[in-house]
Amino acid sequence: MPSQPIESRSPQDPSDVVTTVPDSDRDAVARAVAQARASAGVWAATPAVQRAAALTAAAQALADAHDELSRLVVREVGKPATESGQEVTRGVGILRYHAQAALDPDGETYPPGPPADRVSLLLSRRRPRGVAGLITPWNFPVAIPLWKAAPALAYGNVVVLKPAPESSAVAVRLVELLGQFLPAGVVQAVTGGAEAGRALVDLADVVSFTGSVGAGFSVAAAAAGRGIPVQAEMGGQNASIVLPDADPEATAAVVASAAMGYAGQKCTATSRVIVVGRASGFTDALVAAVQRLRTGDPADEGVAVGPVIGSGARDRVLAAAEEARGAGGRVATGGRAGAGAGWFVAPTVVDGLAPEARLAQEEVFGPICAVLRAGSAEEAVAISNGVPYGLVTSVFTGDLGAALRVVDGVDTGLVRVNQPTSGVDFHAPFGGEKQSSIGPREQGKQARELYTSSHTVTIAPPPGA
Repeated sequence: MPSQPIESRSPQDPSDVVTTVPDSDRDAVARAVAQARASAGVWAATPAVQRAAALTAAAQALADAHDELSRLVVREVGKPATESGQEVTRGVGILRYHAQAALDPDGETYPPGPPADRVSLLLSRRRPRGVAGLITPWNFPVAIPLWKAAPALAYGNVVVLKPAPESSAVAVRLVELLGQFLPAGVVQAVTGGAEAGRALVDLADVVSFTGSVGAGFSVAAAAAGRGIPVQAEMGGQNASIVLPDADPEATAAVVASAAMGYAGQKCTATSRVIVVGRASGFTDALVAAVQRLRTGDPADEGVAVGPVIGSGARDRVLAAAEEARGAGGRVATGGRAGAGAGWFVAPTVVDGLAPEARLAQEEVFGPICAVLRAGSAEEAVAISNGVPYGLVTSVFTGDLGAALRVVDGVDTGLVRVNQPTSGVDFHAPFGGEKQSSIGPREQGKQARELYTSSHTVTIAPPPGA
């Protein structure tokens, strides 16, 4: 029996059906991969200058569609308008960056081996992998597909994108914008759920995934079983460490935005605030800063906290707050559903918990954070490291020596000093440790490691010459 189509609904107004798309089965994915594979040789052989020109033209098309696509992001995933516009602008930058990366050297030369009296050339060159299967989440529906697809295309791969069902409309529009500058079949989107994702992992030549820990480990295991390269970016339980000399009000404003902006639906959002010394004063400042954040319809100017993506997401935040109360924590603000028909939940701050409490250990992926106390910077680092994840840590202090000691001590892939945990730079490597990441880093020049393979070549004159 054919599967039912997938409806993508607006989280601020669940009666608004943004789009209806096919729930692709294995056969549909196989057809897309076959079409991509048929185009792979032509695209790989396209001169790098032409690939760069195509990505540059795609960047301009995205810039021209900025307002249209920003509104679609707001409508489909509930991201506040300001952040949605910034994400589209970032997407333009990603495409332009990788258009230039396509022109980077594609190999290196090395001193030749013996014998010394025989002329030879020893070099390595990088080749595209082939069909890149990209499985992306809904929370950054422009940036994440592009920071995977742009380098894959730049280095000569073809792309099949499987977006999260909740961001289907944005993904389809994004592929339309890119595809007009590329040969047929070079970039495609297949919509659907878990079956489509599994099929893509089974059929692609290289896989890049962003999503939950459980799904990411399954993807990595399936890819490893086939002997193909894989990258998985997964969860985070990110800490902001506040040292005693940090300005409470100024720091609280930064942390509040990092924890609650876009309803906390970022893998880099602050989930834990570890205060060194007396925590009550900082908790009061954080609660005040959170309460100043404007909540409501993400299309409205100035709104920082819109809805969560669905009813299940709202239920998880409310359940986490209730469980924290039962574990001896105090809900300092929030802990209740928001008003209106959408999936709104009040930004929530909890204190009084031990570092071992579930809220301090497990990612909720919503607008909720725990304030924890540490007696020293060393204890704060130990608390920060005492979770299964290792994506990003922030430290707030005016003491450079103390900041560098924290930087050296935390086991996260990103460390930010006097900066929010949220926010990444598309020209620098991105990724985490432990259960946050598997495989090579994303973004920047590091992206080449996943999407190309290195081949060593030795060239010598014919024997007897």
